[in-house]
Amino acid sequence: MSSGAVEAARNILISLHEVMASRSNAQAKLNTVVEVIGESLHSEVCSIYLLREGMLELFATRGLAQEAVHVTRMAVGEGLVGSIADHTETLNLAEAAAHPDFSYRPETGEDKFHSFAGVPIVRRERAVGVLCVQHVEPRRYEEVEIEALQTVAMVLAELITNADLIDEVDVAAFNATQTGPDQLRGLTLVKGLAAGQAVYHQPRVHIEHIVAEDTEAERQRVILAFDRMREQIDRMSSQAEFGVGGEHEEVLETYRMFAYDEGWTRRINEAIDSGLTAEAAIERVQQRTRMRMRQIDDPLLADRMHDLEDLSNRLLRIVSGQMHTAASMGLRHDAILIARNLGPAELLEYDRRRLKGVILEEGSLTSHVVIVARAMGIPVLGRVRSLRAKVRDGDPLLLDADHATVMVRPQQGVIDAFEERFAKSRERQAVYAAMRDVHPVTRDGQRVTVMMNAGLRDDMANLSSTGADGIGLFRTEFQFLVSATLPARERQTRLYRDVMEAAGSKPVMFRTVDIGGDKTLPYLRNEDAEHEENPAMGWRALRVALERDGLLKVQARALLDAAAGRVLHVMFPLVAEPWEFDAAKAVFEGQLAFLRRQKKLLPEAIRYGVMLEVPALAEQLDLLAPKISFLSLGTNDLTQFLFAADRAHPKLAERYDWLSPAILRFIRRVVRSLDGHSVDIGVCGEMGGRRLEALALMGLGIRRLSITPASVGPIKDLISHVDMGEIAAAMDGWLASPPLDMRATITAWAEERGIPLD
Repeated sequence: MSSGAVEAARNILISLHEVMASRSNAQAKLNTVVEVIGESLHSEVCSIYLLREGMLELFATRGLAQEAVHVTRMAVGEGLVGSIADHTETLNLAEAAAHPDFSYRPETGEDKFHSFAGVPIVRRERAVGVLCVQHVEPRRYEEVEIEALQTVAMVLAELITNADLIDEVDVAAFNATQTGPDQLRGLTLVKGLAAGQAVYHQPRVHIEHIVAEDTEAERQRVILAFDRMREQIDRMSSQAEFGVGGEHEEVLETYRMFAYDEGWTRRINEAIDSGLTAEAAIERVQQRTRMRMRQIDDPLLADRMHDLEDLSNRLLRIVSGQMHTAASMGLRHDAILIARNLGPAELLEYDRRRLKGVILEEGSLTSHVVIVARAMGIPVLGRVRSLRAKVRDGDPLLLDADHATVMVRPQQGVIDAFEERFAKSRERQAVYAAMRDVHPVTRDGQRVTVMMNAGLRDDMANLSSTGADGIGLFRTEFQFLVSATLPARERQTRLYRDVMEAAGSKPVMFRTVDIGGDKTLPYLRNEDAEHEENPAMGWRALRVALERDGLLKVQARALLDAAAGRVLHVMFPLVAEPWEFDAAKAVFEGQLAFLRRQKKLLPEAIRYGVMLEVPALAEQLDLLAPKISFLSLGTNDLTQFLFAADRAHPKLAERYDWLSPAILRFIRRVVRSLDGHSVDIGVCGEMGGRRLEALALMGLGIRRLSITPASVGPIKDLISHVDMGEIAAAMDGWLASPPLDMRATITAWAEERGIPLD
């Protein structure tokens, strides 16, 4: 804001404060307000339109015919004034009549005025009126004048509300018609359907006080808020969770650039100089940013402006002291949570009975919150742009993560169709629930072990409800991801014991902590790993545990203590060489020997296994097989390593198919290489939870699947329709001479035999 705009805005604010402090009635005050603004800006016309009974009504004017006051009314979206309110944006026109939305109102006598500028009067994110000026001379208004108008409009919003000149019922009604249905697209992170009201994880701050009583005090508040915000950004940058390279590092670098931008700081201070509070000054500069965002065609530059918007919201929360989240206030209705990004601990703070889905502006397939949400059965849609601009708190949403869309404010027909899909889904779930006690056996009598994945204590309830054969993958890292500090041995022991007690006689395969890479912890850092170019292939999983042997020793002791008198199944992740398995097993055997010397109750037996995610291990299975009891193919990591493709990369996420002959041939080779060994081989990962892919896996000789709880019923149903010998023979033929489209070929084969794939 220039010095001229600052001075003009300050003079107007002082005069407005005097007007509103007077004892005159509301209409008299508005009549004086337009005179004050018109004189200060040397404007021939100044008019105020306010929302009344769903229409924008001329409440006061200087320069137009007084007979038009309370007579001239227009609908939202009608004319220039209606367009400003409809889009909540500024118009600055040298020739008003040339604009396509221009609507001539003869009763106002405005035909002699050519230039026009108008700004929305916004209250709680809603347009409640329009402030506009006009001149006879055709000209575009200078930025000084527009900025002064926008500042005055902010103050008017507060003053008009306090004077009860607008009805909140009218505002609500207006906004019901202001924005119609909309559809947003994103990237599917966790599949599923959900319906609920939009709830922002960090609600927008509502500014209650616009005019400053002590300008210097407001300036100090902003200085302190900037200091705190910069500390937060620097701290996030130094933590491994955001410091592992890639897009997060780029985002934080942009954040840091804006946080230390002197121009941004100067504009906020100038707004304070004009008489605004710290909160109002930040919001005033945000309005300027939003106006410019609408004029930007360059997607990259628009993204940067979105970053500034997000950072402004952070600064506003700090200066207002409103750092709470929606979780701390509680969910009152079925909710779809909206956030730029989330941590797993933040997600777990929400009431799982009310939380139906999550929408993120960022997010990736391997992010912490997605891993936890998948385990919780909560659909997640990521990479959705312009959420703040298009979705408001309380808007009804229909989230279809299966098709990567969300319907905003849907029409009744769309709601009915969505509910029909929901009903069919519930019917299928009822069928699957009825299969809870049915063993998964193929048509030719072969038993397939169907287990479920878990990582939280609460997940264990799904074991009985689904009838799964056990826990084929218990992700012990979840306890680490949701904890602010390294979990003590006693806490780990309690968790593992509770899980085994809940499982009863069913096996639980505990994967030792898989952290690092894409699952980094701020309290467990490695300076050399903070800027890895390929974190998925870097310092993570068993590599971390073997280097930080204290970490693995504590976990080994906790697992051994918890499994006293039971069979312990323990699985090591990301094993690339047999010696890594040997080293990890030696840690457990060392702790076992210690407990034996202490005369402690020991596990009845220990079954050791590995996750095969690194292709190199497949070349040494002959050396490893005699040492292990079971092997689980981790198809998520295995796929990205085989294809050298980061599955979190938006351009590669859908490029490589699990039914590629390369993957299928690799898995078959692994299965056959273990023939003659007493090794139970299975699959842990999303591949096993998809019907078509599970069918292919059975054809490759896989007899154990560990999948999400939601997938257990559908996969049991699939198994009951399959002839194992038939699919095995067909798969041999397809892999000997692969078709051009393996997915289409297997689909057609299954449909011919009535095998359900939906």
